[in-house]
Amino acid sequence: MRRLPKLFGIAIATMFLVLLWALANPLGDRLSVAQESNQDYASRLMESHRTDLPIASEAVTYAPATAVETEEVTYATVNGTPVTGYLARPANATEPLPALIVIHEWWGLNDNIRMMTERLAGEGYTALAVDLYNGEFAEDPQTARGLVESVAQNPQLAEENLRQAYQYLESEQSATAIASLGWCFGGSWSLNTALLLPDQLDAAVIYYGGQLETDPTRLSSLEMPILGIFGALDDNPSVETVREFEAALQSLDKSVEIYVYPGADHAFANPSGMNYDPEAAEDAWEKTTAFLEQHLK
Repeated sequence: MRRLPKLFGIAIATMFLVLLWALANPLGDRLSVAQESNQDYASRLMESHRTDLPIASEAVTYAPATAVETEEVTYATVNGTPVTGYLARPANATEPLPALIVIHEWWGLNDNIRMMTERLAGEGYTALAVDLYNGEFAEDPQTARGLVESVAQNPQLAEENLRQAYQYLESEQSATAIASLGWCFGGSWSLNTALLLPDQLDAAVIYYGGQLETDPTRLSSLEMPILGIFGALDDNPSVETVREFEAALQSLDKSVEIYVYPGADHAFANPSGMNYDPEAAEDAWEKTTAFLEQHLK
């Protein structure tokens, strides 16, 4: 019984220390690790695109291999709001096709992404370019950063968006197989889509996605083959992080192909960007189409 006053005193002292810490660290400063990571990611993207603008170049006019038909479609309703995407498929298609969830860069669903969606459709796919920005897109890095941060603050909305994109392609388009594909911000979300649908998605393509999961425990659920395309000069993600990602998947005996292009930087496959590397971009395109052909058709 004599121990009770002592224990009570320790409890009071502990509560006092906790109160002092809380007063010294306001709630707004006590960000979670995930929030800090998302803020850091937006900052890294800002640095990667600090001199960049989504200005169309002649390369943006790449024509699809075959004629395609396109339309704006409502593929989801998220938080009570209809979501519109850009759908492209071969004009002469009469049977169900394999499909792609195409996820835009940090700029948003702009003309460059529409062009790439058409080019992918020309390879024999139903390609749906999703919109994670609620109809907005950026023309300068500062605006793009704000859009990235808005998604990071409510990632569950983006997850629901992508889940319904999969359901739309499966039910409305009768897709025979479905893969995700994205660049930059969209590359990160291509991996997120794989983690969201680990036993449903048939393949995932990641172009220089900066938020690579390297924890084998998190990656263990993945059942689809993964293709990763990266630049050796990029630090978002760094080559070291890319190799950690690759090693984690290999340790789990997952099907993974990783290519790191010497001399290529972040967003090297974007024909409307300042880092565009036509030779590396074309080789990456050939590897991408071969990968999709192998795993979806």
